[in-house]
Amino acid sequence: MVTLRNITAENCDECFALQVRDDQRTFVAPNVRSLAEAWVFHAVARPFAIYNDDTMVGFVMLDLNPYQKGNSEQCFLWRFMIDEKYQGKGYGKAALREVISYVKTTLHPKTLETSVVPGNVGAEKLYNSFGFVANGKYDGGEKILVLDMAGA
Repeated sequence: MVTLRNITAENCDECFALQVRDDQRTFVAPNVRSLAEAWVFHAVARPFAIYNDDTMVGFVMLDLNPYQKGNSEQCFLWRFMIDEKYQGKGYGKAALREVISYVKTTLHPKTLETSVVPGNVGAEKLYNSFGFVANGKYDGGEKILVLDMAGA
């Protein structure tokens, strides 16, 4: 069963070791950078390890306050990756389902947003399958996708 768990002193090295395939490295930052950003932006960043039973298979990080200070109507899926050894096994879908459930039941925003690097067809297809749609905006060259949480 896929679950989200906190990053701790006991599992951080395992998280650092997770990697995407070589051809995907321009699509997502290394987890060590993400955890450094989580430390710097600790007031709004929520990093989680993605586990399948007791095996760490990926990493996800949310930004609780993406564009406007004090705006709790939005949440941003800042980072999302599945380790190269575990891709193609359904963990990405299961993890995204868990992320959406966590956001909906714990944070209660109106929208969950994310972004995709142009050319990351697999990620965009995954997000679209959950109801994320492009809103016509870009951030740093990345396409913004939005999920209406009322329908999620």
